[in-house]
Amino acid sequence: MKLSIDARGINLYKGSGIGTYTENLLRELLNIDQKNTYSIFWAGENYGEFKRDNSKIIFTSKKHGTFYEDYYYPSYIEENSIDLHHIPQNGIGLNTSYTSPVIVTIHDLIPYILPETVGRGYLERFLRDMPLIINNSKAILTVSEYSKKDILKFFPSVNEDKIFVTPLAANSTYKPLDKQVCIDYIKNKYHISSPFLLYIGGFSTRKNVKELILSFNSIYKSLNKDYKLVLCGSVRDEGAKLQDLCKELYIDDKVIFTGFVVDDDLPYFYNACKLFIYPSLYEGFGLPPLEAMSCGTPVITSNLTSIPEVTSDAAILINPNNKDELASSMLQLLNSYDSLIEYGEKGYKNSLNFTWKNTAISTLKAYESILK
Repeated sequence: MKLSIDARGINLYKGSGIGTYTENLLRELLNIDQKNTYSIFWAGENYGEFKRDNSKIIFTSKKHGTFYEDYYYPSYIEENSIDLHHIPQNGIGLNTSYTSPVIVTIHDLIPYILPETVGRGYLERFLRDMPLIINNSKAILTVSEYSKKDILKFFPSVNEDKIFVTPLAANSTYKPLDKQVCIDYIKNKYHISSPFLLYIGGFSTRKNVKELILSFNSIYKSLNKDYKLVLCGSVRDEGAKLQDLCKELYIDDKVIFTGFVVDDDLPYFYNACKLFIYPSLYEGFGLPPLEAMSCGTPVITSNLTSIPEVTSDAAILINPNNKDELASSMLQLLNSYDSLIEYGEKGYKNSLNFTWKNTAISTLKAYESILK
């Protein structure tokens, strides 16, 4: 097969779920597949590791995306007789001018389900373009069975056989490390010296971090140690509101907002914390709980949407809309050393079921199935 992949998202969406997915999928496809050829549409630097005997880097600009999507890519695909083109970023950029079949990855339909939680510009483009993307793609990859159900719910005319589920994975950097080394690292760089609970995942309202703060406020005095709640991520509009909430509750000395954390430091946080908490209201997949499990860290997370597919019974699953359930689960787990060890071990064992190699294998099988 002669394949092409729109890999611009590796740099354009670096640090996001789409960027992580595109980078790891492409790397593993090239690792496992020496039979097919890959034309890789690229924007930016850091392309060296993707240059292989069976791959070709096609340079584009980070600007003028519409020109490349509407003219340059379709022209290249037609002139080079590409068999299948893959757009990983929710199909954004697909139009009717492609002469070869196009496969898209749709990670979730959050703009349809929780429109108030996404930016206005992205919402308008997503709602405008998604029907065209669905109708003009040869097939759809998605990251969970739950996301597949959502696609079929909002687009009931789609043939179920057109949708392939290819679960994600945590990066190899997320693994058990020496906990004391990690604790010392966090103490020295971020000046966090107390034992702490951890949340990573952004401050969109759908992440439900407000309820996490309120739950922590209701139980911290009953914990057997002087725990802090550490929230990692860039503090913008919603994050600033949460900071104000902590001041109103007089717990701004108990809740630590780290600001932006580089990817290389995240494994240290996961390994240094006592418990990872992720009370999200909606996820197409939900990587942070899996990243925490891969580090051997116990997890409390939501029983909604795709999350139970990822965690199985290896995490404590709570109804994030039930304030008492989240608070009581935090209290019970943190005050039980044996339970913390048990869920840390169960989570790590569960995480071994998810690898980027498996994602690539499932994707390659989907390519082959489509072209048959």
